[in-house]
Amino acid sequence: MITSRFEMASPPSIPGYELVEHPDSIAADLGRHEFVGIDTEFMREKTFFAELCLVQVATGGRIYCVDPLPGNPMDAFWDTLMRDTWVLHSGRQDIEVVYQAAQRMPERIFDTQVAAGLLGFAPQMGYATLVNELFDASIDKTHTRANWSRRPLPDEYLHYAAEDVEYLLPAREILAEQLHKKGRLAWAEEDSAFLLDPALYDVDPKLAVSRLKGARNMRGRRRAAAANLAIWREEEALRVNRPRQWIAKDTALLEVAKTLPENTAALGKIDGLPAGLVRRSGKKILDAVARAGKASADYRPPGAPNEAQKTLLKQMQQYVAACADDLGIAAETLASKRDLSAVIIGGDRDSRLLTGWRKQLVGDQLLKSL
Repeated sequence: MITSRFEMASPPSIPGYELVEHPDSIAADLGRHEFVGIDTEFMREKTFFAELCLVQVATGGRIYCVDPLPGNPMDAFWDTLMRDTWVLHSGRQDIEVVYQAAQRMPERIFDTQVAAGLLGFAPQMGYATLVNELFDASIDKTHTRANWSRRPLPDEYLHYAAEDVEYLLPAREILAEQLHKKGRLAWAEEDSAFLLDPALYDVDPKLAVSRLKGARNMRGRRRAAAANLAIWREEEALRVNRPRQWIAKDTALLEVAKTLPENTAALGKIDGLPAGLVRRSGKKILDAVARAGKASADYRPPGAPNEAQKTLLKQMQQYVAACADDLGIAAETLASKRDLSAVIIGGDRDSRLLTGWRKQLVGDQLLKSL
C-alpha cells in the first residue's frame, strides 16, 4: 500500500462552518490566505449548464459555505478568491461550474487527485478514499445526490458540504512534501494548471459526436449522419439549456443514423423518437441525415487509425508502461491511450506529452517514432 510510505497524519480540527449569504462580506478574510480549499455543489439534472448552488471555502482555520443563490453581490468575493491558490480534489467540474457562473478562473490551483497519482496512488482516486488513506478518517457521502438548490439548506447538507473541504489543505501539505522529496512537485503544479485551459470548458457542437455512445463503430454514410445528428442535438440543447438526453436519447439518434430515414413517416417509426419531437424537429433531423448522403461507403471518421498507427500506438503503450513502472506510478498517469492517440492519430502537437516534464520521459521517444 502506498500509505506505508507516509506517517499517518492527524485529522484537521476546524470547528464547524459558517453559512454565508452575503459573499462579499468575507472577501477581506479570504485575501489573507495563500491557499484555500475549494469545493462546489451544483445541479445539472434539468439543464445543459450546471447551476452553481454552493461554494465551500476552507482557509485553514474556518470553513465558509457560501450561498450564491440569493443574488447578493459577489464581485469582491470572486475577485479576491481568484487571487488565492485553490486546492481541489478532481477539480475539473468545480472549475467548469465556476467558470460558467463567474466567467473567470483562479490564477493557480493544486489538485490533490493529480498530486496523489504522481505519488503512486490509484488514478482517479476519490476524495473520501484519499482522506481515509492519509488521515484514517471517514467522510459521509450520503448526500452526494442531494437537491442543492433547495432553500433553506438543511443542516445535514451543510455539514456534508463542509466536510468536503475540511481535509483539503492538510492533504496538500502532506502530498506536496512527498512530491518535493521525489522532485515531482513541479509536475503536480504543471498538471494541475492544465485544468485552467478555457478550451476544456467551451462547448463545440462539432465535437458532439464523441459523446454519442456507439457512433464510433459506424462507418460511411451512417457515421456521417451520426455526426450531423449529434451536432443538431448539441445546438438544440444549448439553445434551450436542457440536457442532451432530454432533446433526444442516444439510442434514438443511433437508430436514425442506422436506418437513414428519408421522410417524416419513416422517421415516426423510430423507437424512442416521440411524436412531438418529430413534429417540432423532424425536418432538421431529416436534413442532418440528408447531408450525409455524399459520404462514401468506406468513409472513416476523423481520428480512425490506420494499421501503421495502430502498431505505433501499441508500441508506445508498452514504452509508457515500462517508464511508469520505473516511476512507481500508473501508466495512465504518465500517458493515457487517449493522450497517445491524440498525437499519433490526431497529429496534436500541443499535447501535454510534448511539453513539460513528460517530454523527456515520453514525448521525445514519441516524436522520434513518428
